[in-house]
Amino acid sequence: MFAEDTEWRTPWFDRVILSIVAITARHPERATFTRFIPARSSGQGAGMWRRYYERRSSMTIDRLGPDIVDLVPELAYFVPPATIYDKHVYSPWTGSDLHLRRREKLVGTIVVTGGETEVCVLATALGAIDWAFRVVLVTDAFCSSADETHDAMMAVYLNRFGEQVE
Repeated sequence: MFAEDTEWRTPWFDRVILSIVAITARHPERATFTRFIPARSSGQGAGMWRRYYERRSSMTIDRLGPDIVDLVPELAYFVPPATIYDKHVYSPWTGSDLHLRRREKLVGTIVVTGGETEVCVLATALGAIDWAFRVVLVTDAFCSSADETHDAMMAVYLNRFGEQVE
């Protein structure tokens, strides 16, 4: 959905996929891909998400087709042993047991890659900080839709979260 020609396409995706693949290839058994699953149809979702999908009905499963949420082939190659964790909001930590799954596997460090720098990456990083993981942001493995907001968010990561992220 972010690599395809949709409203959510991130033009930088092609720039970062090779970095993400290289990182994943080192320890695919430790990789968890979080996958954003949009509403099935317009009008679904709670609160502001419902309103969002009423306005952006073109980004629903019914309009895009169920295959749109599949991992790109370059990443699907690693599953298994890598795992996939589906989410319906920006953060993979909200309303989930992801932190417990990571702790069960004795994970102490979360290495964050993907998109978008100022949306899902941000939500993932903040949640990992809140759950007291060591957080490593791989800045050449982030993608975004807009240079301006990417650059602004990078400044926030480096200047505001210097104690919590590497």
